[in-house]
This record gives sequence, structure tokens and C-alpha cells, in this order.
Amino acid sequence: MQSEVETHRSRTPAVARKAAAGLVLLVVAALALKIIIGFVTAIFWTVVVIAAVLAVLWAVKTLVW
Repeated sequence: MQSEVETHRSRTPAVARKAAAGLVLLVVAALALKIIIGFVTAIFWTVVVIAAVLAVLWAVKTLVW
């Protein structure tokens, strides 16, 4: 009888540990996704700013020279 109680007690923490591990994985995946999206956004806006500066330089060169 005691072994059944011990089995029941050891099963509950395993479920709780698995739930906590799943929650940690979800949080880490969300953070990783946010970091990746931020990185891609930063690259995109850097390219846009460089293209805008080049466009302005081209326009000034075309009008002045």
C-alpha cells in the first residue's frame, strides 16, 4: 500500500516538472522569435536608410552636376 502512495506522489511532481519545462520552452521560443524579428527589422530599416541616403545623393548629383 505504501508503494502505491509513493508512486502517486512521485507522479505528481513529474507532471508539474513537465508542465514547467513546457512553459520554459514556450517562453524561450517567444523570446527567440522576438529577438529574430527585431534583428530582421533592424536590418530592414538599415537597408532602407542607406537606400534613402543613396537616393538623395543621386538626386543632388543629378540636379547640381
